Amino acid sequence: MVRPPATTAPASTTEAALLLLLALGLAGCGLSPLRRQPAAPAGLGSESREQPALSGDGRLLATLVERGGRTTVLLQERRSGRVLPLRHLRNRQPHSSPSLSWNGRYLALLLQQGARRQAVIEDRATGRLQPLPLPAGLEPDRLSLAPDGQSLAVELIRDGRRSVQLFDLSQLLEPDRAPGLRESGGGPGAPP
Repeated sequence: MVRPPATTAPASTTEAALLLLLALGLAGCGLSPLRRQPAAPAGLGSESREQPALSGDGRLLATLVERGGRTTVLLQERRSGRVLPLRHLRNRQPHSSPSLSWNGRYLALLLQQGARRQAVIEDRATGRLQPLPLPAGLEPDRLSLAPDGQSLAVELIRDGRRSVQLFDLSQLLEPDRAPGLRESGGGPGAPP
């Protein structure tokens, strides 16, 4: 009796199929290395949001939302969805480019000041709003606050050309460091 030749998949195809099945099985058990976060609490809402910024510790989330025809920043506790007050930003809209420090003490963003945008930092601990004076003729477009709150990178526009400048905030703001970090120094070989 003549048997037809056995058809077997090449080893690489069989291995790929087994790896796919294994990955799907691990994902179904919650063991996948790329785990999705559970759905946001009801407090985060389903309204349209953009330009998300997380505090360094992941506890706070700042996003831009449309409210009454104006773009405004919304600061919330990520887990509970509770909205946190921002004392000085309510009537100065639209807002853009939010950025948070490590513990969320500082919220940097751009707000509308007359016909121009202005870079500001709200210190949530003291309730103070710190405007950042920029050289004349420069319009801020985006910004990013360092996690410790000691420097700020700002994308600036002058005559249609873009540049990035770094600003030292160490004379304006106290450090907002992660718990357990030393005030200065650290790392291998650093003096105690």
